[in-house]
Amino acid sequence: MIQMLRFSDPGFEEAFRAIVERGETAQAGVEETVRDIVADVRRRGDQALCEYTARFDRLSLDEKSLQVSEAEIDEAMAAVSPRSLAALELATERIANYHRKQKTETWISTDEEDVLLGQMVRPIDRVGIYVPGGKASYPSSVLMNAVPAKVAGVPEVVMVVPMPGGEVNPHVLAAARLAGVDKIFKVGGAQAVAALAYGTATVPRVDKITGPGNIYVATAKQMVFGQVDIDMIAGPSEILVINDGSGDPAHIAADLLSQAEHDELASSILITTDEAFGRKVAGEVEAQLKTLSRETIARSSIESYGAVIVAEDLDEVIAFSNRIAPEHLELAVAAPFEILPKIRHAGAIFMGHHTPEAAGDYLAGPNHTLPTGGTARFFSPLGVDDFVKKSSIVSFSRQGLERLGEDIVHIAELEGLEAHARSVSIRLQEPGARSQKPGGKNVS
Repeated sequence: MIQMLRFSDPGFEEAFRAIVERGETAQAGVEETVRDIVADVRRRGDQALCEYTARFDRLSLDEKSLQVSEAEIDEAMAAVSPRSLAALELATERIANYHRKQKTETWISTDEEDVLLGQMVRPIDRVGIYVPGGKASYPSSVLMNAVPAKVAGVPEVVMVVPMPGGEVNPHVLAAARLAGVDKIFKVGGAQAVAALAYGTATVPRVDKITGPGNIYVATAKQMVFGQVDIDMIAGPSEILVINDGSGDPAHIAADLLSQAEHDELASSILITTDEAFGRKVAGEVEAQLKTLSRETIARSSIESYGAVIVAEDLDEVIAFSNRIAPEHLELAVAAPFEILPKIRHAGAIFMGHHTPEAAGDYLAGPNHTLPTGGTARFFSPLGVDDFVKKSSIVSFSRQGLERLGEDIVHIAELEGLEAHARSVSIRLQEPGARSQKPGGKNVS
């Protein structure tokens, strides 16, 4: 049964801490194992990659069979029903349309006549995306990672997906083709992350790795950060539902369970100002649990990390939400837009009683790769900006350097960097040089 709590309960802080720190507890003992795997793949390349795949995924591969062939993708496409393909195509289109609005362009500022400043925006050369393939298969994760990369202009997207026993959900491969993935490899786990980060004879080295995975994958991504960029340190999934006593308890219960069925470490919390409503939701959670094919996973999640919290008023609710900074936040209240301005930290916000979190998971348009574990305080959802890099552009004319140079020299001398100062002052001392506009064009 899901636990009922109040902020005033003597054991509230302890119960709350057990929920928010669940990912940290699970990581104990994982780092050493992952470190050994990453080092081994870095040293032995394809040989180590194939050995770990045989051990963990019961799949015997060699260098020639690591990559998914075009024929295998064609076979998967043929296995997908027209109804499923149409839904994936719709999701692809909506995700692409949303992310196109995020694109930023190179810009040049001419606010000053003698100094030109700007920013050059370029896509990352090669991106690796990790797609889970263990307890469930997620074609939506393919779309949410590959589509923004392609919208950003990334020339090559490399996907890794574990195929336990050689099996893969055909919808995952179909989604990869629809999203424009360039290469797919039949590997997963920490070993796949290592292969992407350092490269092997078969798997190309990438510049950034994105996508969700289990604790071993998340730990491996953290270890290779710096060698490559990563999207974020993702932890177990979570949902927080804010409620004022309005709506249908069955709907709220279904939303809580939509996260609980992910895995045993997922967290599902309702915080409401109406205790009677909260108890109805708790009853619905128990009733709906019994109907789920993944009941064992969802029940473990609900009983360990789920809660219905009763608050005095919405101000108390909002303060608590901002403290948690949840991955998914549902404003299941009568007037969601009235309290939206008070929300400071959340990965994605779902407004009103007709916007379940699952809509965002699949095809609303915004990305479902979201910050977890309170990191919405400083992380944002995955987006086009994650797949580009930016370079500053600076161009001074002689007039511009003469106008600003003495201050540059002064600051350099304040820092005791004599050569920095001289690199400017030596130019200021040149007699009779012609003035130039930014970009090297001479003017009289």
